[in-house]
Amino acid sequence: MAPFHPRLEDLPTEFAAFPLTGALLLPRGKLPLNIFEKRYLAMVLDSLRTGRMFGMIQPDPQAPPPHAAEDADEPGLYRVGCLGRLSSFSETDDGRLLITLTGLIRFNIEAELDRHHGYRRVRADFSRYTGDLMLARPQTEIERDKLLTALRAYFVRRSVDANWEAIRGLSDDGLVITLSMACPFEPVEKQALLEAPSDADRAATLLTLLQMGAASSDLPSDRSVS
Repeated sequence: MAPFHPRLEDLPTEFAAFPLTGALLLPRGKLPLNIFEKRYLAMVLDSLRTGRMFGMIQPDPQAPPPHAAEDADEPGLYRVGCLGRLSSFSETDDGRLLITLTGLIRFNIEAELDRHHGYRRVRADFSRYTGDLMLARPQTEIERDKLLTALRAYFVRRSVDANWEAIRGLSDDGLVITLSMACPFEPVEKQALLEAPSDADRAATLLTLLQMGAASSDLPSDRSVS
């Protein structure tokens, strides 16, 4: 077992859940986060004391809100998220926490629990996603040239300034994970990438989203990807 890579039996089944629209964490991906809200500062500090793990999940506008009275104004959640491990941590002079969360394994929410220090918590089931913890993974079969061609058209259409040297240096697996997390897809599209049954399915979904985005006339504001 690699250092800092937990076994399934080492994972907590109850943990904090950070609901953030448009934020996608995938297994083996690295998600930088700027934490400033009081309850999420507490969440990070609590996580540092108790295994350094919490879950990322998107709010679902179609899902019913939590039943607890304290959560009456909170949105419902998608049922699938990703557990991450705090792999870097720094403090700023103005009281923010800059962290990196490394994706470990996806989960299904079994139940939402009572809050702790103001942040939401869930009970989770990992049984459908045990393959996410594999270190020796089969090679992801992707049409790399086709994917990069679609990506270039997508970036041109979206006026994205990309670091092509870094992109070309990524492995096939790293390319799919990085683009899935970094590209400005819609929340429902991000969720589709998260819930893809296999690495090959995620690569195919990513290619479709890039091709659709390159043809779309609905353009967001300029941004950069590196």
